[in-house]
Amino acid sequence: MKRRSFIKHTAHAIGIPTLLGGFGFSSFANQMAKSAAESNKVLVLIYLQGGNDGLNTVVPLDQLSALNRVRPHIILPENKLLPLSGTNVALHPELAGLQSLFNEDRLRIIQSVGYPEQNYSHFKSTDIWMSGSDSDNLINSGWPGRFLDHQFPGYPEDYPNENVSDPLSIEIGYGSTMLFQGPAASMSMVLKDPTDFYGLVDNIESELPDTLVGDKLKHIRYTARQSQLYGEVVKKAAEKVKYQKTYPETDLAQHLKIVARLIAGGLQTSMYLVKIDGFDTHDSQVEEMDHTSGEHAVLLKELNDAIMAFMKDLEYHGVDDNVAGMTFSEFGRRIVSNASLGTDHGAAAPMFVFGNSVVPGVLGNNPLISSGATYKDNLPWEFDFRSVYASILHQWFELQETDRNEVLLNNFETIPVIKSKQLVSSEMQNADSNFKVFPNPLNEVVNVSFISNGIPIEIYAVAINGKLVSRIYSGKTITGKHSVQWDTSGLLPGNYFVIFRTKDFQKTVKVVKAN
Repeated sequence: MKRRSFIKHTAHAIGIPTLLGGFGFSSFANQMAKSAAESNKVLVLIYLQGGNDGLNTVVPLDQLSALNRVRPHIILPENKLLPLSGTNVALHPELAGLQSLFNEDRLRIIQSVGYPEQNYSHFKSTDIWMSGSDSDNLINSGWPGRFLDHQFPGYPEDYPNENVSDPLSIEIGYGSTMLFQGPAASMSMVLKDPTDFYGLVDNIESELPDTLVGDKLKHIRYTARQSQLYGEVVKKAAEKVKYQKTYPETDLAQHLKIVARLIAGGLQTSMYLVKIDGFDTHDSQVEEMDHTSGEHAVLLKELNDAIMAFMKDLEYHGVDDNVAGMTFSEFGRRIVSNASLGTDHGAAAPMFVFGNSVVPGVLGNNPLISSGATYKDNLPWEFDFRSVYASILHQWFELQETDRNEVLLNNFETIPVIKSKQLVSSEMQNADSNFKVFPNPLNEVVNVSFISNGIPIEIYAVAINGKLVSRIYSGKTITGKHSVQWDTSGLLPGNYFVIFRTKDFQKTVKVVKAN
């Protein structure tokens, strides 16, 4: 189901004050605003730039003997590791926050993620991960860019518009990446850094020199501000949030603070990208006298503390159920450490997916480490990274198989990453699969079939602007399958939404009335 569903479009609808009165809401508009807040799914991507050492991030405890032999320069002391209950793995000592998320069933660890024919170039492998392409066939668009293009046909010419006023995606950092590049245009808004963001929100600009150069710079800034079509809606969303939890003074944490503020402010942006650089740890990955310290430890602490502040902030604002986060890096590191207290470019590595809706636990097997491993040896991949993408698209954004295959350019199996809807009973899951409107495109007489478990039901149709066009059914039925007819002879050609609704459940189907 697309994010631009009926729920989002009708948050500002007026009128129809009695439509959902039986369900205890004072007005249709208030209920739709509530539904929008509940339904908007957000994915926050955290790019670990440089190639993260997975073996020192998620440590296979049953392989410690071999690891001590093949990476003596960087091996972590066993008594400092953070074991994960019920598993045979442990986390780096600086990931105590992620350990707590794991204990709270809010962390998914996916072991040994990679792809066939691993490329060891930072640039090429980054492009592969961002595009979702095979290693020998680079595509010049990103998998989220293609997803957003699929959801928002006609972008950018037809956007923003009355129904879709917010940025489709936002990335924080200098310059746009391939990730949100669609087939024809970039699908993202770029915020360079916190200074750029707070300058936008607070109307603050650095002082300009009183010279001809200053006048030209002023004009450039004005032009940039005018061309930033989404600047005003971002500013309005940010202004709604007057307080946030405390964040560390690190780049990643401050970038996630901006993301949390925009989500809490109601911005209907479905994807964000933030980055943390420095994972290319060829040397000084650890300190010689203390392997729990060093560059890698600093990076993982920054990651851990930023995620924890972000999660606490989302929880404080009551939007934590709407957000899932995912880390990725262009590759892992070699099994064997080098003599410079570091590791070189490798292959597969673990991924983290976090949030209230993730399937908790560790997915996959511990990699097998040979005590006779050589410098050329690498970790084999168990899960294709595009299977993770397919799972997110299916389980989080509810993209069906045919559309997923189109976005990912192939058919990739899904793996359990996101839980099914938590508050939907088995009866309502049955209703979800059995609510159908046919034929579609609509004839003059349309069948609407559904399943009931005996509770009050509303079925109604609305135009794309949220205006009620037909109340198809309202009331109780006996438990079982039912079908009602809907007379659409008076409908004008166009797009409509048919909504099946109970007190705790809603299903929306987009329909078309042809000419």
